[in-house]
Amino acid sequence: MKVKLIVDGGKMQPGPAVAQQLGPMGINLGKVISDVNTATQGFSGMKVPVEIDVNSKTKSFTISGFSPPVAELIKKELAIVKGSGQPNNIKVGNIAFERLVAIAKMKSADMLAKDLKAAIKLIVGSCVSLGALIDNKEPKEIEIDIDSGKYEKEIKNEITEVSDDKKAKLEKFFAVRKAKQERDQKALEEAKAAEEAAKAAAAGATAPGAAPSTTEAGKKTPAAGTAPVAGKKEEIKKEEPKKKEEKRKK
Repeated sequence: MKVKLIVDGGKMQPGPAVAQQLGPMGINLGKVISDVNTATQGFSGMKVPVEIDVNSKTKSFTISGFSPPVAELIKKELAIVKGSGQPNNIKVGNIAFERLVAIAKMKSADMLAKDLKAAIKLIVGSCVSLGALIDNKEPKEIEIDIDSGKYEKEIKNEITEVSDDKKAKLEKFFAVRKAKQERDQKALEEAKAAEEAAKAAAAGATAPGAAPSTTEAGKKTPAAGTAPVAGKKEEIKKEEPKKKEEKRKK
């Protein structure tokens, strides 16, 4: 009977999932865990698929380890735990093309690719979904460069090592990119907070029972019993003819 598991490379631990699948077989779980960790210790920090073939009669077993998924290998190279939630806008790392060659060589047997170049292009596709730059460029630009023959030397000679100078340049480029991403993200959050505050203020101003606006509150109503100004002018005009008539009689 075969049991398939995904374990932490070199750090498999006993747990409910393991006990549930292997416990009923009557094999030594401690020995299984030890052997799995030995078989996967080269993939520390990554999720690794393993297959345990158990002989139910003899209680013996054999372990087959497989290389981790491409995404796990890329994350290992970039020293990150997870990919970007916004791969089109936020990048999580900057990987050298040579390391894609290394991953392709490791995974080529498990991939449906006719040759190394095709395998590398599949890995470039994984960089798109993870939000990883390649040689300071977007993965889609690298695909164009591969087709144009720019990386023919690296592919043909299966170059997997990266020079210290190139490593430093990639790290410097990404440090600048990351700082800009963080500034843009902060500005976006501040703008969103300001917009929400403005909406809340507008909603409060139009709510029933809200205090009148300054313009409305500033308007003065005439005091009770005070005649309008227009009325006073009319009374004065009526008095003037009477005075003229009295002078004429005298």
